[in-house]
Order: sequence, then structure tokens, then C-alpha cells
Amino acid sequence: MPKAVNTNRISRQHAPAAGKGGGASSSSSTGGTANPLFNTDRFGQHILKNPMVAQAIVDKANLRPTDKVFEIGPGTGNLTAKILEKAKSVQVVEMDPRMAAELSKRFQGKPEQRRLEIVIGDFVKHELPYFDVAISNTPYSISSHIVFRLLSHRPLFRVAILMFQREFALRLCARPGSDMWCRLSANAQLYSKIDHVMKVGKGNFRPPPQVESSVVRIVPIDPPPPVRFEEFDGLTRILFARRNKTARANFGAAGVISMLENNYKTWCAEHNEMVDDSQPMKDRVEQILLDTGYAEQRAAKMDIDDFLKLLATFHEAHIHFA
Repeated sequence: MPKAVNTNRISRQHAPAAGKGGGASSSSSTGGTANPLFNTDRFGQHILKNPMVAQAIVDKANLRPTDKVFEIGPGTGNLTAKILEKAKSVQVVEMDPRMAAELSKRFQGKPEQRRLEIVIGDFVKHELPYFDVAISNTPYSISSHIVFRLLSHRPLFRVAILMFQREFALRLCARPGSDMWCRLSANAQLYSKIDHVMKVGKGNFRPPPQVESSVVRIVPIDPPPPVRFEEFDGLTRILFARRNKTARANFGAAGVISMLENNYKTWCAEHNEMVDDSQPMKDRVEQILLDTGYAEQRAAKMDIDDFLKLLATFHEAHIHFA
């Protein structure tokens, strides 16, 4: 039988709104006959039932015979089976022990079983293996966590083909100036190229969810930019707090200047530098915004190069965001 490893880390239940493994998620399930295998109340499982959609998702990855593939939440293995037809090996992490048992039975006695490793546990806690490609119909309640955990994994993977709730997917691949451009878009696209590759309707799942789904392709930027994610995220958190307000207005929000001042003093202490009290932090921030030309700019219209330029100028003044 395929190797099953219980990580004993089933510590986080996916919310009922989350999609698990072989299927999507929704705020509630509609339609379909109750099936004791699908614990939708606990895991939010909506199994991808359309084999043509499963094949299309796998085809988007352009798998090679030498690829090691990582899959999050395989469910009953409809995607897994398609992956095993093309890849060298697959490791899956499945939170529901019953689903893991069904997956194991599905490949028992088949040639594919020696190329499949089943880990029973929570992706949030799971130590990621080496892999070339990630393919998943993701648990939607942890979509953001999945994206950034994969992008922080080393060595970098070649490509990830992931299914998300439609709205999340559109925000993930949104472009500057569009209505969907947001902090999520900027943070993810700092480290990767992201494209929307296909839509998946509700009727392709059992039971059908209430939300529509989309598949995105994520290709990491290699080498990644030499920027600490916490710093970049700290800046975008401020600027996207009110995305249509000016940078000056967002930096003037309650608590921002005091936070930057505390970070500046911490940096000085760590680097044995004297704290320069000759100019108030509010004035320093204002001067940086004016010098860079971003005082009247809005995050909704700024692109990643703009954020990086602004961040670098703050760093030159020893002002940090994390």
C-alpha cells in the first residue's frame, strides 16, 4: 500500500467554509446527497468530481517524468491519479484520516502505489518536502497561508497550479490600477509571477459549494528579490489600509508614526548607533514621501517597483517596518 505517515499534527480543523483536498469550499453546502465520507461540517470537503477538469488542472503544470509533486488535501485522489500518470512521485498531505484511508485503498495493489506517499496531518504544521511542482485543490480557509508558505519554501519549486475561491484567485493575480489590486496581490507578486488559467464552476464538485472557483499558475521569481517579506508586508499593510487614500494620509493614521519611531530606536540599539532626535519622526516620514514623489500617490495605483523604491528610501534613513 502507499506509504502513510501520521504526523500527529492534526491540530487545526478547517472551518466549515473551507474546501478540503479533492474539492472546493463554501460558506455552506448546497445540493447533493449526504455522504458519510464527506465530513463537510468539520473539513468543508467538496470533492472535485469532473475528470476533465482534473485533467485540465494537471495539464497546466506541464509535468515531466522526473518531477516530484506535492499535493495539499488530495481528498479521494481524483487529482492524484492524474498526477501519477505523468510524474515520478507524489507526496500528499491529508488532514482527514478517512480520506487518507480511501486514497490508500484506491492505489492498493497498483503500480502507482510505490510512487505515492500519504502524510496524515495538517499542512499548516507539516514540514514541506523537496518538490518540483505543487498541485492542489486547496483548503480555502488557509489559502493565503498556502501561497506564502509555498513561496518561502527552499529550494524553490518550478511551478504551482492551485485552485482557490474565485474572488481570492482574482485578487491574487490582480494588476496595479485594477479594482482587485490589494496587499495580497502586491505581496504575492513580489516573489512570483501569477496568472489566472481557468474557471471551475460549482457543478464540478460533490456536494456543490456556494462559491465559484478558479485555478492560478504561480511561478516563483528565481532568484527572489533580496527583500525581507516582513519589511515589505509592513509597508504594504500601511499603504493598503485605505488603498484609495494618499500615502501621506495612510502614514498619518493613528499609531503609524509611533510604531516607526519605536522601530527606529530598536534598530539604533541593535547597531550601536546614536538616536538622532534632531527631527521628529513625523517630519522625517513626510520628507521621505516628498523626496520620492509618493506623498500624493495611492496604493491602488502604485506597483511593486514603487513599493520597493519607497521601502529602500525608508531603509536608507534606518526606518523599518518590522
